[in-house]
Amino acid sequence: MIDQDSYCGTFTKNAPLGQKSWFKCGGTADLLFAPEDIDDLAVFLKEYPSEEPLLVLGGMANCIIRDGGIRGCVISLGKPFAEIEVQGTRIMAGAGALNGSVAAAAAKAGIGGLEFLSGIPGTVGGALRMNAGAYGTEVKDVLVAAMAIGRHGSIGALGLEEMNLRYRYCGAPKDITFVGAVFEGKAEETLTVRARLKEIKSTRQSTQPISEKTGGSTFANPSAKELESAGLPEGTKAWQIVEKVGGRDLQIGGARMSDKHLNFMINTGDATAADLENLGDELIKRAYDQFSLNLHWEIRRIGDC
Repeated sequence: MIDQDSYCGTFTKNAPLGQKSWFKCGGTADLLFAPEDIDDLAVFLKEYPSEEPLLVLGGMANCIIRDGGIRGCVISLGKPFAEIEVQGTRIMAGAGALNGSVAAAAAKAGIGGLEFLSGIPGTVGGALRMNAGAYGTEVKDVLVAAMAIGRHGSIGALGLEEMNLRYRYCGAPKDITFVGAVFEGKAEETLTVRARLKEIKSTRQSTQPISEKTGGSTFANPSAKELESAGLPEGTKAWQIVEKVGGRDLQIGGARMSDKHLNFMINTGDATAADLENLGDELIKRAYDQFSLNLHWEIRRIGDC
């Protein structure tokens, strides 16, 4: 057991994480810890029993919290980890900073190249962990270094080689906790960058169900090799496969795919986390049965069923 009084951050028992997720459904966490700062987090990680379950969550934009909840402790990196600083054409952002806020700060400072972050829901920490991307750019294209704390409290930086980023994948150790990142853009006129931000916002509003209870993309787009093996045209997107297997008309409980974008899963109002996961699994099964193609979840499913 940990001595909660020895830390500066706050602890919450039976925290309703599911209702705080973007899908607005799912279970609770046995214990939620919101550290006050990096030092508080480092001490906690050093002292937390290695045999006990531990999980770090950010904005919960791209995850399903299963109905049975999460055992052990969940770390939430909130406001103390959301600071954004500009130095030249570089942006230093805490892991708890919203991706959209980073893009806005870059635009204000006349830094181009980070606009794609405005199209990615959630926080910097989550974007690092999955090499998130949108509109043709990924985190790996603009990342200089990521700051992290090891499972035993050591603080350090990871360069691109150590991060080993590729499409929707990060090769950094699973047991480290990202606390910040340094991004590199290029000097541009603020009005030019803001115009691109406005264009992305308009595109999202017209093509994605941003007013619904949803997360990010449900499935990763198949690789060229996977599409070739399945006999599908090069460039076929995940949403097109969902369409081909009847996903537009499929509903399980309160879960269905959005008519606006078939790679976005939505909670129509009364979905359980199980409904959402079962919907995704059914689409994966159909894609394999029809095309021998493995669709891969881009949304994390966390906790007990």
